[in-house]
Amino acid sequence: MKLKNWIKSLPYSQKIAPYVFISPFIIVFLLFFIYPVISTVIMSFQKVVPGQTTFVGLDNFKNLLNNDFKKAVTNNLIYTVTTIAVVIPVPLLLAVCLNSGKMRGKNFFRAVLFLPSLVSIVVAGFTFRLIFGELPTALLNSIISHLGIKPIKWLGGPAQWTTFFALLTLCCWRWTGVNVVYYLSGLSNIPNELYEAADIDGAGSMQKLRYITIPLLRPVTVYILTISIYGGMAMFLESYMLFNGNRSPGGAGLTIIGYLYRLGWEQANIGYGSAIGLTLLIFTLGINIIMLKYAGLFKKGE
Repeated sequence: MKLKNWIKSLPYSQKIAPYVFISPFIIVFLLFFIYPVISTVIMSFQKVVPGQTTFVGLDNFKNLLNNDFKKAVTNNLIYTVTTIAVVIPVPLLLAVCLNSGKMRGKNFFRAVLFLPSLVSIVVAGFTFRLIFGELPTALLNSIISHLGIKPIKWLGGPAQWTTFFALLTLCCWRWTGVNVVYYLSGLSNIPNELYEAADIDGAGSMQKLRYITIPLLRPVTVYILTISIYGGMAMFLESYMLFNGNRSPGGAGLTIIGYLYRLGWEQANIGYGSAIGLTLLIFTLGINIIMLKYAGLFKKGE
């Protein structure tokens, strides 16, 4: 009887209740993150085919030293760097403008900027494929034709910059509004007294932006930079939709995840795909740790 009463009282115990509330998260975290990561590490050293598993050591990682994987890594790095160069400074300036007391229609512009993030990437990719079509009647070619420029084969031409321009445009259209919201939340936490004191000292708008706004938005910037690095290195669906598949002319749209999908699922080489995924995880984690270290977030007292 005492045991039964003790079991009934467990959910109401001040010591046990916190663990009961966080147990769903712990279970989900173990099942859908820790277990897959451990399985990926194990399979990366194996040759996995239906009904048979063979230990191959480091062969899967040695096979990564090929031109396709190097091309995928290069594409992801270029894509990540170019997107970061746009989706951090532009949303910052837009957020400062929207946070200004002189700005009219703030709610309207906030909604317009945030709306693209609510659109499915499948729908967005299909729409941008039509915009960047190679026919003279495609939207972008129609616009540049009025400027005296000949139609450009954006997604399959010999110039690779056109492919990255399409991917960059899609990324900026989709994520600029989200980053604006992040910066607006950071701006709301900056005390107005700092700007009032700067006005008394005769500081101009650019000086307040440089010495007050940007430094105090540093945690938000580091967060956006972190998720942008991850998003850039793990980009796949944008390229898949723009090229209507995982095959792009000359590998212009080949990404690491696309290469993993091609080898791991289309060719059923799960062990090799696991090696690609593990390499991507280590590579992305390493870049973010170096970035956070450089940002000083690992220092005591910060």
